[in-house]
Amino acid sequence: MRNFDDLKKELLKNPGFKKEYDVLEPEYALITQIIDKRLKIGLSQQNLAERVGTKQSAISRLESGNYNPSLFFLKKIAAAFGSQVRISI
Repeated sequence: MRNFDDLKKELLKNPGFKKEYDVLEPEYALITQIIDKRLKIGLSQQNLAERVGTKQSAISRLESGNYNPSLFFLKKIAAAFGSQVRISI
């Protein structure tokens, strides 16, 4: 039985898949950071939503990748974690 990492390695050998994966990687990296931070400090999606001043469904959409957040919203998320947003190009 293959695990996710093995499947990912195999799929990344396909140039078309790799191209699309690379395009989406920054979004998934951000989502992963948010989820990891939320879980590390022991917050539910509802708790985070309350800290941010939004609904749990907005946090769920963000974490599922079905929402393209504004910089303002990301700053609110970071502030709820006692952190800040850093962007580099």
